[in-house]
Amino acid sequence: MNNATKYPIILVHGLFGFDTILGYPYFFNIKPALEAHGATVFTVTLSAANGNDVRGEQLLDFIEGVLTKTGVQKVNLIGHSQGPLACRYAAAMRPDWVASVTSVNGVNHGSEFADMVRMAFTPGSLPEATAEAVIDAFASFMSLLSGHPELPQDAIAALDALTTAGVAEFNRQYPQGLPTVWGGEGDETVNGVNYYSWGGYIQGGVFAQALNAADPLHKAMKICSLFFTRLRARGNKMTALSGATVCISVKSYAPTILWIIWMRSIRRPVSHHFPLML
Repeated sequence: MNNATKYPIILVHGLFGFDTILGYPYFFNIKPALEAHGATVFTVTLSAANGNDVRGEQLLDFIEGVLTKTGVQKVNLIGHSQGPLACRYAAAMRPDWVASVTSVNGVNHGSEFADMVRMAFTPGSLPEATAEAVIDAFASFMSLLSGHPELPQDAIAALDALTTAGVAEFNRQYPQGLPTVWGGEGDETVNGVNYYSWGGYIQGGVFAQALNAADPLHKAMKICSLFFTRLRARGNKMTALSGATVCISVKSYAPTILWIIWMRSIRRPVSHHFPLML
């Protein structure tokens, strides 16, 4: 199967993300799988913890470097978690540089977990300052391990950017691809940029996912998911972004093949719309 795209793909990580740390990639097996099927793929390292505008500007710098290096006119952006917000910012600021934005389980309507953390810390209080110092240090350590110690970190900016109110303000400034109401359909193409999104969720209990039960991160994610009451009620449908959207129920971590299949909708115009499920 040939999934070569007209333009290169840039994978954009989320909160506390990275390109690789000690040889371990954030997008595990995704880049080589796409490259094996003909795609040209880059991964970017943004601030592990910072606001969407700051991370978006860092992404624009990276995009400019890719355009210069490859000689192409545009790139395809695929972001995970907080990553889609940086992608959307970049596409809004320089639509001439971006062929498509694909949101993968993006925080396009805010995070309930961020809302709870924000309520737990009074702005300007000592507990908030202490938590900020610890998280900034952790984020700086992550960036150091990934080979980018120069990246600025701002835990409070990241927190405020991921709350429901913070993302709502972001959406007011950069509404491209968003539906006006949950359950509606956003514009698939805005200013020449194609917008796509898909998401997945893990079914069953903590130990219902075979060998994944042996992975402590798997159990941690299941426990953290209990805080997302709105998402659980809608089967993760609120993370969707645009008119070409699919919500997938997965029985393990999102398999590489789904990324490869999705590349086909970037490689050529989609002939139909997936139903938008927000």
